[in-house]
Amino acid sequence: MPAYDPNNIFAKILRGELPCFKVYEDDKAFAFLDIMPRAPGHTLVIPKAPARNILDCPADDLAHVAKVAQKIAKASVGVFGADGVTVQQFNEGAGGQVVFHLHVHVIPRKAGVMMKPPASEKEKPEVLAEQAKKLAAALA
Repeated sequence: MPAYDPNNIFAKILRGELPCFKVYEDDKAFAFLDIMPRAPGHTLVIPKAPARNILDCPADDLAHVAKVAQKIAKASVGVFGADGVTVQQFNEGAGGQVVFHLHVHVIPRKAGVMMKPPASEKEKPEVLAEQAKKLAAALA
């Protein structure tokens, strides 16, 4: 397996080198909105520690990311009026991973509404800012 690349886009977001719409942060995890959401409120949860994916992530960090993903899933149901939540996690290119920093997708879903295709449409920054504000408030 290739080594972790500290210059991946999520590492740059963690270091504050790239902007994001943050919804949650603690000492071990960071969560922000996907700028090309598959549904409103699509959030990415990442460990702060370097981890390429589930194959090299320490178990404690992985467990913490899962706990944060659950917390965000529960909050997003109320914030986005969701009927359910899709949680996705991909590993290596063959597994569908595109950004090689471990991340979990938390996607609020409404019954009968299909998700947009992956990476298909950038959301307007003002829409993401408002969604992030609402979700962060529900998580506080």
